[in-house]
Amino acid sequence: MLQHVWERASQARYLTSVVIATDDPRIRDAAEDFRARVVMTRADHVSGTDRVAEAASASTAQIIVNIQGDEPMLDPSAIDAALLGLLEHDEIPMGTLKKRIEDRAEITDSNVVKVVTDARDNALYFSRSPIPYSRDSAEAPATYFKHIGLYVYRRDFLLAYSDLPIGPLEKAERLEQLRALENGFKIRVIETEYESLGVDTPADWQRVSALYEKMVVTE
Repeated sequence: MLQHVWERASQARYLTSVVIATDDPRIRDAAEDFRARVVMTRADHVSGTDRVAEAASASTAQIIVNIQGDEPMLDPSAIDAALLGLLEHDEIPMGTLKKRIEDRAEITDSNVVKVVTDARDNALYFSRSPIPYSRDSAEAPATYFKHIGLYVYRRDFLLAYSDLPIGPLEKAERLEQLRALENGFKIRVIETEYESLGVDTPADWQRVSALYEKMVVTE
């Protein structure tokens, strides 16, 4: 699975380097088997962002993309879209992705994080609850977007992120990206058609494997 993620990320046009950051020697050994570049980090990080920040501190990269290692169906064009969305606006320190929700059951699913944005595609809020709330049920249903957990950071902002105060919204929602909003920073949110398919259980892996095999046959 890790190799699939690495291969897909390597296909992004605007990434100059793909690095696997881990504190697990087993992951390092597996990654080195397919000749990926690996950076070993401390084992006491409380979040993936902290791990990425440590890896980034040892490089000179000015833009860093945080890609989850459990998404073997990762779309390289989604990475490019998030990168370009940040590069086009020097004043914004962080970017991410959103996708229109098609399965209405996801609107009330607390495991699916929803996001609302302003007219300039900057995040207003992220929540596990349905947002926006449709007060008048007689009106057409609101359009809902789910957050896709791929992040793009400017270097200085990423390295300082863990030192930002954790506010009550982040504590309540258990959503780390709210730290940026609570401290007054903007997050650019680019719409994508990429459907995030993380692998958290054996059933998830079976589903993704079937989709991958179908994709290979189609290609």
